[in-house]
Amino acid sequence: MEVAVLDINGKETGRKANLSDAVFAIEPNDHAVYLDVKQYLANQRQGTHKAKERAEIAGSTRKIKKQKGTGTARAGSIKNPLFKGGGRVFGPRPRSYSQKLNKNVKRLARKSALTLKAKSESIIVVEDFNFDAPKTKNFINVLKALGLDSKKSLFVLGDSNNNVYLSSRNLKTSEVVTSSELSTYKIVNANSVVIFEGSLEGIESNLSK
Repeated sequence: MEVAVLDINGKETGRKANLSDAVFAIEPNDHAVYLDVKQYLANQRQGTHKAKERAEIAGSTRKIKKQKGTGTARAGSIKNPLFKGGGRVFGPRPRSYSQKLNKNVKRLARKSALTLKAKSESIIVVEDFNFDAPKTKNFINVLKALGLDSKKSLFVLGDSNNNVYLSSRNLKTSEVVTSSELSTYKIVNANSVVIFEGSLEGIESNLSK
């Protein structure tokens, strides 16, 4: 599959980038995408929730009223979950929500996500660029030139570029990652994926193993 390479102003450079069929034109596996996105979101959870149960509540252990003759239900502890201020029954405890997924499934999921983006013509290839200094305004101008100023976008760099990364960090709808940081969730979450020309080789080598 060939895609026109654009410059920083959104104009065609006259060059074509060849997208490997082994990465951008496979038979998409929706279930692999689902599993990888589910794992990514589960791993974002801190799992630090905690509620005190009756053994952990600070309070007296004295029997609060006599067993019989009051006309109401028997009660032994003020920390009973039935009372206001008592412990919680089977409350949440700190735990890990992390899930394991095989490398081959994760690789298949990323290729499937990229294929779906390619089919919907949501992949843009731009020539490598850099800014003289981190400046959000410069990055916004690039988004406008590419017609992405009102869409969610994911920029994939070949190597880490601090000026480009810092210029995008203040924008909620744009994210900049390197080819080694590419994940299925980030691909699916973006309306358009902007790939630097120099990152294509890294993406294809990482996903063709």
